[in-house]
Amino acid sequence: MRALRCSAAPSTWATWIAESLAEFSGPRLLVCTPAPASERIAPVSIYGIIADLRRKYPTPAAMQTLDAAVAELGRTRDNLKEAVTNLSAKPLPPGGKPVLDELVERARDEGVYDLDFGPDPYDRPPLEPLDEGTFGIGAILVVSSVLCIVLAVAVVYIGINAIVHTSG
Repeated sequence: MRALRCSAAPSTWATWIAESLAEFSGPRLLVCTPAPASERIAPVSIYGIIADLRRKYPTPAAMQTLDAAVAELGRTRDNLKEAVTNLSAKPLPPGGKPVLDELVERARDEGVYDLDFGPDPYDRPPLEPLDEGTFGIGAILVVSSVLCIVLAVAVVYIGINAIVHTSG
C-alpha cells in the first residue's frame, strides 16, 4: 500500500485523482497532511496566512481584525511586526485578539513576521544641489523660449496687419 500526500484541505480534483489512481493500480492510502515547508512549491506569504484565517474564522469580528491587519500591512510595507505594534494602539473588535495572535504565531513559524524590503522605491530621492552650469543652460533655454514666443507673436501681428491693410 502506497501513500499519496495532498494538501490539508483536499480539493475535489485531488480527491478524484487519488480515487482514479486507486481504481487502476490497486488500493492506496490517501494521507492528507500539509507538506513540510521544504517541499512546498511556493513559500507561504502573510496574505496566504490571512486567507487561511478568513476561512477558519468566518466571524465578523475576525474579518474586521484581519481587514485592519491588511490595512496596516499596506502602511508598513508588509512588515507584520510593525503592523501589530500599530494595531495594539487601536481598539480591536471583541474576539479579534485571538485571531491576531494566531496570525502572529503562524507568521513567525513561516518566517514572514518581520520582513524588511528596504526603502520605498516610490519615495522621491532628495533633490540635488543646482550647480552653475545647469543653471546657465536652464537660463539660456528660458531666454530662447521667450524669444521664440515674442517672434511668433510679432509674425502673427505683421501677418494680420498686412491682411487688414491690403487694398482690394
